[in-house]
Amino acid sequence: MSTVIEQLVEARLVAAAPRMPNIPATLRYDRGDPFAVRMTFPAPATLEGVEVCWTFARELLATGLESAVGHGDVRVRPYGYDRVVLEFHAPEGTAVIHVRAAEIRRFLEAAGELVPAGLEHLQLDLDGGLADLLRDAQ
Repeated sequence: MSTVIEQLVEARLVAAAPRMPNIPATLRYDRGDPFAVRMTFPAPATLEGVEVCWTFARELLATGLESAVGHGDVRVRPYGYDRVVLEFHAPEGTAVIHVRAAEIRRFLEAAGELVPAGLEHLQLDLDGGLADLLRDAQ
C-alpha cells in the first residue's frame, strides 16, 4: 500500500489584473508526516523562478472547506459554491489562489483512506523519536 498521496490541482492566481491565470499545483500527503499537507508550485509559476512548497496542517485544509481558518502564513476559506481560497503569506508578499472545492475534497478523501482524520498520532514513532533525541543529547 502506498504511503504517499499526490494530486495535481488547477489553481487560479488572484492578481491585480482582471485575468486570473491558471497555475499547476501539487497537493501531497505522506503517512510519514501524518498531520501535514504540502502544496507545491513549479518554478515557472512563481515570481522567483524556483519551485515553492508550502507545508500546513491537513486539518486547516479540511476546515477551510466550510469556514475561514488560519491566522499565520497559510489561511483557507470557502469562496462561493465551488471554490476554496488559499492565502500564502511570506515576507516577499502574499499569494492568493482559488482551487475547486471538489479537488480539495477528493484529495482529503484519499488522504483519509491512507490515514483517517483523528488517528494521525498512531502513525508517529514517539518512542523512536525520543530515543533519537536522548542519544543525541549524550
